Amino acid sequence: MKSLNTTRLLVTLLLAAALILSACAPAAAPAGAPAAPTAPAATTDQSVVKADLILATTTSTQDSGLLDVLIPLYEKQAGVKVKVVAVGTGQALQMGQQGNADVLLVHAPSSEKTYMDGGFGKDRFLVMHNDFMIVGPAADPAGIKGTAKAVDAFKKIESSASPFISRGDQSGTNTKELALWKSAGSDPAGKKPGWYIQSGQGMGATLKIASEKGAYTLTDRATYLANKANLQLDILVEKDNNLLNVYHVITVNPDKWPKINYQGGLAFAKWIISPDVQDVIAKFGVDKFNQQLFIPDATRKDADLGL
Repeated sequence: MKSLNTTRLLVTLLLAAALILSACAPAAAPAGAPAAPTAPAATTDQSVVKADLILATTTSTQDSGLLDVLIPLYEKQAGVKVKVVAVGTGQALQMGQQGNADVLLVHAPSSEKTYMDGGFGKDRFLVMHNDFMIVGPAADPAGIKGTAKAVDAFKKIESSASPFISRGDQSGTNTKELALWKSAGSDPAGKKPGWYIQSGQGMGATLKIASEKGAYTLTDRATYLANKANLQLDILVEKDNNLLNVYHVITVNPDKWPKINYQGGLAFAKWIISPDVQDVIAKFGVDKFNQQLFIPDATRKDADLGL
């Protein structure tokens, strides 16, 4: 009898456990009904936007002081840290091509187009422009002051064998300079005459070398004005339509580099072309130099600037 009671007790306990488990388990789906959706994976967009950002840009945006205004403002508003790598546009584009940056701020439209055609960039927006100038010693040994066309000024510099400092770094400024020499029917970068010196450095450093050597160089207006007080260089040729200096912001293509911070790069790109930030760009330097160092262009198209 004792054995029978023990058996009944065990059966009762097993039945109770089965009932408890069946009550906790999800109900089976009716035959033919679609499976219940699984919970979506947590999106990473917001976390990526909040991740640190790598910006590859030109030395002119740094040497002019513009980044000293924009980057702290973005870091405060977006709550992220931005690592700025200021190099020539050629190197910045190469960083993007290698997946070593998240977003680019550059100024060599022809090189940018090649970059985009290669599928390395995802988005490209017009940001701003200023202009290039030829600066040199007040004595002006080549006699270029007031020359209307930059190409003609380059011809005079070459014919007089006056020293000229080239950045020689595949930057946007260097790209423009080489295009001007080509239009002048010359190739000093290839022939390397003694009067043609390649600094291999950024715009600020190149201006300093030109000043020390009493040489000519091609510079963007913003960097020149920001450093003018420490230079023995005058503006000799300017306002040529062929000296326009246009900047775009480009996101790196995540299809080629899935691990880059694409959402963060896109957030920065949209921020820098937003009306409030375009207004900051428009006002930058006006109080100090009584002129705009950069003209905001987010509401324009490339065709409006002759590109």
